[in-house]
Amino acid sequence: MEKKVTVIGGGTGTYVVLSGLKKYPVNLAVVVSMFDSGGSTGRLRDQLGVLPPGDLRQCLVALSEAPILWRKLFLYRFEKGDLAGHNFGNIFLSALEKISKNYQAVVDTAGFILKTKGEVIPVTFQQAHLCVLYKNGKLVEGEGQIDKNFFEKSAIIKAYLKPEPKANPKAIRRILQSDFIIVGPGDLYTSIVPVLLVKEVKKALSQTKAKIIYILNLMTKRGQATDYKGSDYLKDMSFYLGRLPDVIIANNGKIPKQILAWYKKYKENQVVDDINDKNFSGQVYRADLVDKKKIEINEADFFVDPASRSILRHDSLKLAKILSKIIL
Repeated sequence: MEKKVTVIGGGTGTYVVLSGLKKYPVNLAVVVSMFDSGGSTGRLRDQLGVLPPGDLRQCLVALSEAPILWRKLFLYRFEKGDLAGHNFGNIFLSALEKISKNYQAVVDTAGFILKTKGEVIPVTFQQAHLCVLYKNGKLVEGEGQIDKNFFEKSAIIKAYLKPEPKANPKAIRRILQSDFIIVGPGDLYTSIVPVLLVKEVKKALSQTKAKIIYILNLMTKRGQATDYKGSDYLKDMSFYLGRLPDVIIANNGKIPKQILAWYKKYKENQVVDDINDKNFSGQVYRADLVDKKKIEINEADFFVDPASRSILRHDSLKLAKILSKIIL
C-alpha cells in the first residue's frame, strides 16, 4: 500500500517538493494556505471578493501531468495592459469560483483539467487575513503587507488569522490519516505558519501518528526571519506545529558566491545549520540540495521589488531523492 504523504504550505517551496515527489509511488496530497493577499492574488481578492487563488494554482500546476501547454498557461503572467501583473491561472480559478456551486467544485474542475497526480486541499474555504505582531509593538495585517515589510528589524512574536476561519474537514481528515507530513521549505510566516494557525489543523497535528519532516530553508528572509539560524527556524516552527518535527532535512551544498552576494544586498544570508544533539533529538539528513540549473540573476524579470522574490531554489529531484529514502 502506498504511503500517505501530505505536504503543508504554499508558494515556491511547496511547488518544488510536490514537483519532485509526484514521480515516486506515494499517495500524495497538499494542504495549501488560503491567505495570500499580495500581487495578482491580492488584486483579485480585493476586486472580486474571491478566495486567494495563487498558492492553490501553484500546487495544482506542481502536481499536473497535463500537456505542457496547460501548465504554461496556468503559470503565464501578463506583462502589459489592464491585466499587467495578473496570472492567467489566478484569473481562471477566480472565474471558475464565480460560476461554481462551491469551492470544492473549483478545485475538482481545475484538478481534472490539469490532470493532477494527488490531492490539492485548501486549508479553509473561508476568507481570512494573516496578521503579525512584532516585538517593537508594530502590527501588520495582510500577507502581502507582511511580505513587503522588508526593512523590519524587530522579530515577529505573534501570528494569527483574522477572522478565525474554520478548517476544511477534508484537510483535517488527511492530516489524521497521513503516514508522513512534510513542512517547508518556504517563507516561514507567509507560506507555512498561516496553515498552522488554523486551530483544527494544529489539533490534528498533535493527534496524528504521522512523522513530521521539516525542510530547512536555504536563505534567511528579512522582515520575517532576519538573521535566523537553523535553530531559530526550528524553535518557531515547533511552536506553531505544537510539537517538534521527527526529521529535519538541511542543505550542506555550496551556494555560488554571486548568489550569496545578491542576497547580501538585501540583507539576507545563507541559513547557518546549527542543528545538533542539544537542540534536536530526531533524525537529521544533510545533502547538497541547491538547484544550480535555475540560478539566474536577471532583475528585469521581477514584476515587484526583487527583494521580495527568491532566486535560489531547492533542487526538486535532489530533495525528492532524500525524501524517498525516509518515506519508502
